[in-house]
Amino acid sequence: MSEVKNKALLAKQAAVIMNRLTTEEKNNALLRMADQLITDQQSIIEANKLDLERGRTNGTSASLLDRLALNEERIADIAQGLRLIVNLQDPVGDVLHAFERPNGLKIEQIRVPLGVIGMIYEARPNVTVDAAGLCLKTGNTVVLRGGSAALETNKRIVAVLHQALRETAIPVNALQYIEDADRASVDEMLTLNGILDVVIPRGGASLIQNVVRNATVPVIETGAGICHTFIDVSANAEMAHQIAYNAKVQRPSVCNSMETLLIHRDYDVEQTQKLLQAFQERDVELRGCPRTQQLVETITLATDQDYKTEYNDYILNVRIVDSLEEALQHISQFGTKHSECIVTESDEHAARFLQEVDAAAVYHNASTRFTDGFEFGFGAEIGISTQKLHARGPMGLPALTSSKYRISGTGQIRG
Repeated sequence: MSEVKNKALLAKQAAVIMNRLTTEEKNNALLRMADQLITDQQSIIEANKLDLERGRTNGTSASLLDRLALNEERIADIAQGLRLIVNLQDPVGDVLHAFERPNGLKIEQIRVPLGVIGMIYEARPNVTVDAAGLCLKTGNTVVLRGGSAALETNKRIVAVLHQALRETAIPVNALQYIEDADRASVDEMLTLNGILDVVIPRGGASLIQNVVRNATVPVIETGAGICHTFIDVSANAEMAHQIAYNAKVQRPSVCNSMETLLIHRDYDVEQTQKLLQAFQERDVELRGCPRTQQLVETITLATDQDYKTEYNDYILNVRIVDSLEEALQHISQFGTKHSECIVTESDEHAARFLQEVDAAAVYHNASTRFTDGFEFGFGAEIGISTQKLHARGPMGLPALTSSKYRISGTGQIRG
């Protein structure tokens, strides 16, 4: 039996136990996991160094190495994320709807775990802990398959979490990690119908598209983040500068960072030049439309392929548009339904943008960098869903539950 199927079956067996644990038992386990991460942080950092060294040898970009790197501060943040999940309300068992039929049947719709979750993701090792914490808190078991770039780090993190779980009510087998780095292990996970209840991909466009195209197991799709900021003609210049700058350079390697800046043609030219200069001073490579090139000669011409690319790097597309309608059309054509922003003092334009843009998160006068489970008050997140079924946007605890109906009668039969 393959590693993938064996570990998935172990997780399925553990799901029976998970389904009967109390919130207190689950919370105690998460706290023990958080403490163990701090206790064993040096061993995690040492494993992380092996991944970083391999990444540098293989020519991994600086932005991806940043996503991969762990230190004591980042591990402390990851452990704190588990503690925050403990403080969140457990949605399992919540009554969503209750009613009584004329025949006396009492019907309740309640939240229940999804079951066995397969999580496929790329370089960020914090996702290993976030996914484990969110899944276990909601009574699910989870089979993790991280990217090869963080293999040693993830293996060590899961070993640490397993050590913690041995002292709790949560069975160790509730948390599984696939060590096989071959792509075939991903393909096998996608077809484990009857074992995995759902697969959640988290990463770049190619990973997500592969999962969506090839999975026979149900998928909760998290999308690539080609996010836009539109500076309208009435935008406050200081606000627009701060929002756009933050959206790109605060942490360009993440999915909610801005990839394309749209600017109204009648917005102040001098302010536009100042903003673009600020990006260049931060070593952001600018690619722009012909109008943008007329303002800054060193900007290279942006192509449609550039507008379709999630850079996750210090690269930014800039396009000057004639109107709000043209900005909306550009976002519709090139956006990935993740996060979009308008900076404007016009209530009418803001209302239109918020209503018409089809995305999981739409912003008025605020950076797209806020599309995040922690910032939304969900604690850690399992991903940002860009689909329209079941869950959309940052997925916290409720998104990892389904529902079932409980019906109580007094002997009713259907005539």
